[in-house]
Amino acid sequence: MNYADYAHILFEKREHGILWVTLNRPEVLNAADARLHTELVALWQTIDADPDVTVAVITGAGRAFSAGGDLQMVEDAYQNYAEVTRILEEARDLVYNMLRCQKPIISAINGAAVGAGLVVALLADVSIAGKSARLADGHVRMGVAAGDHAAIIWPLLCGMAKAKYYLMTSDFVSGEAAEQMGLVSLCVADEALLDKAMAVAVNLATGPRQAIKYTKRALNQWLWQAAPIFDHSLALEMLGFFSEDMMEGVASLRQKRPPRFPTNE
Repeated sequence: MNYADYAHILFEKREHGILWVTLNRPEVLNAADARLHTELVALWQTIDADPDVTVAVITGAGRAFSAGGDLQMVEDAYQNYAEVTRILEEARDLVYNMLRCQKPIISAINGAAVGAGLVVALLADVSIAGKSARLADGHVRMGVAAGDHAAIIWPLLCGMAKAKYYLMTSDFVSGEAAEQMGLVSLCVADEALLDKAMAVAVNLATGPRQAIKYTKRALNQWLWQAAPIFDHSLALEMLGFFSEDMMEGVASLRQKRPPRFPTNE
């Protein structure tokens, strides 16, 4: 895909080869519908193939980084084998395309980061959260196993005890708490978020490119070692798309009420 092919992502090329990337569905807090989800998968290949880009910074338009997956897309996949396998492949490619991207990636996390948005926020090489940021892996709240990125990176970032707690409860983590537990690289005041992200981008863009690229490649070997765990978690997540628990999770989110999961009746 070329930059002009993207419907829900904006691009701005800045000094030193810095590409400023903005998720642009602010009317729904940048929730990922089928189109945006596909664009998030392709994005990292587009960036990696652009010789003029040295560093990418990604953030969200408006009040949120991304409020997760579009609930209609989830409902449409219920007990639909073809759609579930399509989602599985895209979810897998999103993670692996980010790991393969040789350009440094910085996330500037403003507001909520959930679902596919959280994947991008936490798999960035440098993750910077505003103090009012709220991060959560909402899979269990929606009645499916925590797949996406969770198994591949949460235990490495914050340790198994914290990972199990937040992934099994779907509790939110504030920007400050996320920094304290090692889930994000930095936390700054909301008003300083974009300036800090740009400053880090300039630092990386003007540094020794080969040394930075190969440092990223070496450190990502920790994540590649966890690839079988990640693939397993994705398969278990997809099983949930055939359960009534998932539809109850979606209904409860739509109706803003506590879920009443059938497996708990």
